[in-house]
Parts: sequence; structure tokens; C-alpha cells
Amino acid sequence: MDAITNLLYWLSTGLLIPVVIFLLFFFAKSLIMIGGFYGVYITRNKVNRKINIDLETISVTELLDNTNNALYQKGKLIESLQRISKNSENKPMMDKILGDYEIVADKELGSSKLLVKIGPMLGLMGTLIPMGPALVGLATGDVASMASNMQVAFATTVVGIIIGAIGFISLQVKQRWVADDMNILEYVVESLTNKK
Repeated sequence: MDAITNLLYWLSTGLLIPVVIFLLFFFAKSLIMIGGFYGVYITRNKVNRKINIDLETISVTELLDNTNNALYQKGKLIESLQRISKNSENKPMMDKILGDYEIVADKELGSSKLLVKIGPMLGLMGTLIPMGPALVGLATGDVASMASNMQVAFATTVVGIIIGAIGFISLQVKQRWVADDMNILEYVVESLTNKK
């Protein structure tokens, strides 16, 4: 039984370095996501505000003509509207375009979902793994070793929670964006379908 216990102890202790490396990787990824998120936020505000105003003031066909004339900045929503414009007579194809947009949007949400789940998970692993050596240090009277391991444990917890928080906030905002885009796309498809 001692051999199995020692094996589990060494196995879990050996996982600390990969866990810390993954935590640092996902922390860097979350910081990069914040930068990209800000750029998308600025662009989206301009484009979606203009589209929503145009939907109230001009017809759907004029809106689609405007997207083809490059009055709007490029983006996934504009690309989908341009595809709908080219296939405005083909209802099944317009439905497929809506489905394609949902798939692309879900893929885009995937990175935020990953951070929400993996950040706290790695943070918890980074907390629990050094606790074993910390308890051993406490039992043997090696307070310096215990303090060092506890420092790693708390630091990994904080980093894991930060990663999860960045992922959660970005996921919430991106889900609202996707819902807004789907609302616009469905409105355009329904308007074109009802014209016939």
C-alpha cells in the first residue's frame, strides 16, 4: 500500500510544473483575448449601430445593397448579409447561411468557454498539488519549504480565477453579440421571404 501511495504522491507532485506552464499559457492567452476583444468591441459598435439605424430607415434590399457597396466595415455579420443578398431568392440557402453563422459564432465562443472551464480547474490543481509537500514540510518542521509551497498554491489559485473571470466576462458579452447578430440576420431573411 505504501508503494501505491508513494507512486500517487510522486505522480501528482510531478504534475505541478505542467500545470504551472499551462496556467501561464492560458493567462497569456486571456490577456491577448482582452486586446482583441477591445478591437472587436469598437468595430462592432460602429457597424451594428449603423445597421440597426438603417433597418429602421431603409428597406432590407437597400441595406443589403449597402453591404455590397462597402459602406460597412467587413465582419462576420456583413459577410453573412452579403451571402444572403446573393441568395435572396433561395430560402433553403438563406437558412443554411443562418446555420453557418451559428457554427462560426459557436466556434468563436469556444475560446471563452475554454478559459471559463480550464482556468479554475488548473488553479485548483495548482493549489492542491503543492499542499502535499507543504504538509510534509510542516510535519518535518521545514517551515521554509511549507511557506514556499503555500505561496505556489495561492498564486496558482489567483491566476486560475483571473483566467476564468476573463473568460466568463468575454463569454457573456460575446453571447449578447451573437444574439444581436442572429436577430438581425433572421429579420433580414424573414423580410426577404415575406416579400415573395
